Amino acid sequence: MSQHVVAGTVLTMPVRVRTAHQHTAMFVVDADAAQRMIGDSGLRVCRVLGGRALVVLMLMRYEDTDLGQYWEYGTNVMVNPPGSQAGGMRALQSAGAYVHHLPVDQSFTLEAGRTIWGYPKVLAEFTISEGRSFGFDVTINGRHAIGMDFAPGVPAPGRLTARPQVHSTYSFLDGVLRETPGEMRMTGVRYRPGGVRIRLGDHPYAAELAALGLPKRALMSSSAANVDMTFGDAKEIV
Repeated sequence: MSQHVVAGTVLTMPVRVRTAHQHTAMFVVDADAAQRMIGDSGLRVCRVLGGRALVVLMLMRYEDTDLGQYWEYGTNVMVNPPGSQAGGMRALQSAGAYVHHLPVDQSFTLEAGRTIWGYPKVLAEFTISEGRSFGFDVTINGRHAIGMDFAPGVPAPGRLTARPQVHSTYSFLDGVLRETPGEMRMTGVRYRPGGVRIRLGDHPYAAELAALGLPKRALMSSSAANVDMTFGDAKEIV
């Protein structure tokens, strides 16, 4: 097992997330616009639904993890594995998530994310509203990036969502492309067609999302009462 030292703390791989809460929204966007957004990475977006692409916006509250407790927002673009030109819905079976934005609110996970996996983590402030619905806002360096409000979804059968899901995420930082393997199990999952409202601010992240055609109706939104995950070492792709 490999180890990494972050801020004086030894992390033994794989890193484990035992308790986390998740809210996501999936959007169908123009594939060319998504490709322009991630062009520097060298990856190709996975073109589905008549040449469109899929973008997933996600908020995580990490409760019990090897990296501590923190909030995290992510903009993820579904991409083909390096070298693949696959397209259509079947291509999603081998697609991975390219992590384009990843603000967090704690410095330890920021350093670990950037040094171990090359994730583009930046420090941000999170404002959370909970009640009948769930909402959040992300502010970076005093500028509003994004806010999202979620309507409650319908419970999904546990036998369909609790099975382990193996996936890869991709990151591009300081000129280096990396692939990170992961596995997750979700419980207490709810889904809803649409079900989310987006509010874009004046931060450059918001301008990138606007270039994708957001805000718009989501294809699907979801929440998970708990997500159990492991992350292995990143592999550099040359």
